[in-house]
Amino acid sequence: MDEGNQPKSADLVAAAGTRPTLKTIAFMTGLGITTVSRALKDAPDIGTETKERVRLVAAQLGYQPNRAGVRLRTGKTNVIALVLSIEEELMGFTSQMMFGISEVLAGTQYHLVLTPHVHHRDPMVPIRYILDTGSADGVIISRTSPDDPRVALMTERRFPFATHGRTDMGICHPFHDFDNESYTYQAVKKLVEKGRRHIALLAPPARLSYYLHSRIGFERALAETGAREVSMGRVTSEAPLETLRSSMESLMRSGDPPDGIVSISGSSSIALVAGLEAAGKRLGHDLDMVSKQSADFLNWIRPEILTVNEDVRQAGRELAKAVIARIDGIAPDLLQSISRPVWSERTR
Repeated sequence: MDEGNQPKSADLVAAAGTRPTLKTIAFMTGLGITTVSRALKDAPDIGTETKERVRLVAAQLGYQPNRAGVRLRTGKTNVIALVLSIEEELMGFTSQMMFGISEVLAGTQYHLVLTPHVHHRDPMVPIRYILDTGSADGVIISRTSPDDPRVALMTERRFPFATHGRTDMGICHPFHDFDNESYTYQAVKKLVEKGRRHIALLAPPARLSYYLHSRIGFERALAETGAREVSMGRVTSEAPLETLRSSMESLMRSGDPPDGIVSISGSSSIALVAGLEAAGKRLGHDLDMVSKQSADFLNWIRPEILTVNEDVRQAGRELAKAVIARIDGIAPDLLQSISRPVWSERTR
């Protein structure tokens, strides 16, 4: 058999029908099992050349640590759980969050496990499951409320976690958040500069922390500019897209339509534009819109929209770093960050 047809290490293991282990790597490298184990853990007393040889063979074999064995030896799962709602959204929030977290975890022993959650059901269910089964070393949650029972429970259990969003319950914990107060304040100012005086706000549900932040910035800007709010009624950014479309159409056909709107959600903004146009109105003429977006393509389809980019990928990176640092015992007050609104280039 010529050299080009020689079976590779991974082929030999696969042919044998066995999963590669530390013993397999030791056999292939001629090293002891303890040396192989320490090389994979980047032990300082193992030489660089040896580490590189062990890692190369491990990669060729497709070696993965046995999580059950790791857990028995260390009490750790090497898992970070992301509890996230993955319901109707068009702007890539979920994927961008996961990409950001994965970028940080790639350089560690941790693996990301997504725990989907339907937001209208009991948010405690996935948290209790993780805590009771010990299926993760840390948790990242989103959609925080001012008095969040998940935060209270994980703090009580002394379980490492980080939140996408803040709370207001007297508990110091790691978080990363977007400055929605600054966003809505600046958004109203932008609309007033364009001559708009009757402004609506498509806000999140009142039970969520960022609802209050959004309202504070919005109302402060209205007070400073003398602009007036046009109510969106009971509809929120979490209404089904068809509901948002029909509500916007009705509002624009009413006797008191807005001439400006601030949207907290890029996905919702698409439905709002559809409703506006269904009412026979024109974006940029009858109404101006400001919207957040987590992916930079709202302006591809509607360049008239004034947009702010919320970097969800960066949020994922910050949250991953925070939860790992919390696992390592870093104080929670050192693991808090807020990102500021970044206006798209054409909006500045």
